[in-house]
Amino acid sequence: MNKPHNKSTSERLKFRQPDRKSLIQGGIVVFIIACTPFIYYAYESFPADTAVWETSFFTFTTKYPNLNQYAWFLTGKVIPVILLLIWFFTCKHWWHWIILVPLSMYIFQLFNILKQNLNADEVEIIYVIPIMMVLVPFVYLIRAKLFSQMRSDDLKSFEEELLQKRSFWDQLKDLFR
Repeated sequence: MNKPHNKSTSERLKFRQPDRKSLIQGGIVVFIIACTPFIYYAYESFPADTAVWETSFFTFTTKYPNLNQYAWFLTGKVIPVILLLIWFFTCKHWWHWIILVPLSMYIFQLFNILKQNLNADEVEIIYVIPIMMVLVPFVYLIRAKLFSQMRSDDLKSFEEELLQKRSFWDQLKDLFR
């Protein structure tokens, strides 16, 4: 009796081999993520007893009590910005635009620290609210359109529901149904 010829493993599984560009990009992303603890703890290498840093190339003065504290605040904002940017650009979900809300918050805080504003975490909400006013409805409409396509409902009924005038309490009750 003849046995049927077994296909090789590679023929059966048909794995898609990643291309060279994809491997390099993925490697860079992995390297950056792996380096974030080292970048964060770089603040410990800054002088803790002075607010002025003098080298043969430049002189840097900070309004913070010392350079170590300034670097600690700076790295505390740079690391989340880096990680949120990576998440935003690599996320394949429909809701990835909402990542821009915390990203914008950290970017405003980072600019305040770079400007050496000692109240870096106090006023950024004023600048984040307009961004949220654009992004949140935009993401919600994307979600509604996706779910409407999944349920085969027409978008007209959804739009009519949005245009209905209801009290704040009715709208709040609808959220928890």
